[in-house]
Amino acid sequence: MNRLAAAALLFSLSAFCHAEKITFTANKMSGVAGNKNSVTVLKGNAKVNTKTMIINADYIELSGKDFRMIKAEGNISGKNTESNLDFKCGKLLYDRETKIATLENNVNLVDNDNDVVAQAQIIEYNQDSEVAVMQIKINLTQKDNVCTSAYAIYRKNEQILEMSGNPKIVQNGDTFRAQVIKLDMDSQEITLSGKVKGSVVTTNNSDEDEESEENTDGTTAENSTRENTSENPGATQEKTEDGTSENQEENKTSEGEKKE
Repeated sequence: MNRLAAAALLFSLSAFCHAEKITFTANKMSGVAGNKNSVTVLKGNAKVNTKTMIINADYIELSGKDFRMIKAEGNISGKNTESNLDFKCGKLLYDRETKIATLENNVNLVDNDNDVVAQAQIIEYNQDSEVAVMQIKINLTQKDNVCTSAYAIYRKNEQILEMSGNPKIVQNGDTFRAQVIKLDMDSQEITLSGKVKGSVVTTNNSDEDEESEENTDGTTAENSTRENTSENPGATQEKTEDGTSENQEENKTSEGEKKE
């Protein structure tokens, strides 16, 4: 009974470092919470809250002086409350002193302030500078932009994305490739450098073409009506016969007047 109670017990501990409160809970805990230089391990529905970070995972380890380092593994989800970023990944390491978080394995990062969604295998986020460095299989979407590359730097405050490593941007059907691509997410301006390639869909021309097709159809319809009229002998003969009969009656009348 005591073992079952211990296994199901929800630990809630707190530590203070430079006036910052850390709270963490889990189904199981090992380590000495009171010793700030030891390692504390949380297992099963583990959760850690700091002043600016919320981390949920299967496994969380707190270590270092004043629990400086937070390591998490397995079904990680969380939020940076200061930057308003949501994240999911397989592994996480967060340094509370430098405020740098390194996320690995199928990382999904959402910038709620700017409607930016980034996916990569590795993302290192600096909370102070608001800069995310992304690596491997990057896919970032924002408005009508779909950006892919092997390496990228996302500057949240400036709303600038810099990409290299076979970078590509697809924007409203237009495709841009180069060795280095820079995207201004506010103005939507794209700067390409080195071996530039691209394809552009000219929507304005398409609209003009549609208008031309409508005009052509209208003209064709008029021409076909004229052609049908000229090709229809019945319609022509009626007019001719009517015209001829009227002329014949006029001729007969004039001849009668002459005889009188």
